[in-house]
Amino acid sequence: MADANNQFHYFRLTADNRILWGGYDAIYYFGNGVGPQYDRRPTTFAKLEAQFRVTFPQLADIGFPYRWGGAIDMTSRFTVTFGQALGGRLTYALGYTGLGVGASRWAGGIVRDFILRPDSDLLRLRFVQSRPIPFPPEPFRSAAVQAVRWELDRADRNEGRRGLFLRTLDALGIGFDS
Repeated sequence: MADANNQFHYFRLTADNRILWGGYDAIYYFGNGVGPQYDRRPTTFAKLEAQFRVTFPQLADIGFPYRWGGAIDMTSRFTVTFGQALGGRLTYALGYTGLGVGASRWAGGIVRDFILRPDSDLLRLRFVQSRPIPFPPEPFRSAAVQAVRWELDRADRNEGRRGLFLRTLDALGIGFDS
């Protein structure tokens, strides 16, 4: 399950009846910083715990024995994108933006079709053929990411109503609603 916010939470019951809760606080580090030093952010863990307790007040005394973090792969339209490289010897699907579980089966079929069924109707879909707009270089990238995060948070606090900035990005093909 997931909520419908721009900065969303996802959650599910595990096989042993525990709750997996995550999402929301996607942090960008200048220069595309990725590595173990970024994977355990106490501020994010505290924020997620507080949000869990607001969402499920009847479970306010539940503990959080495990925490994890890591990089997410993202495109400017916040969805998977497909392509081929090296003269067709490499086929890829990337940029799931934390929504990969739901999209991976469909995306696997697209990748299969690139390789085994090049005449497939699915490969002619605009979504499959189009490419997201590239992110700008630093330092503009960091400023743009922070501006979008701020605007997404503002929209979430405003019952999902998107301001002019996000509506403009949507019209340009950038973001969740593009």
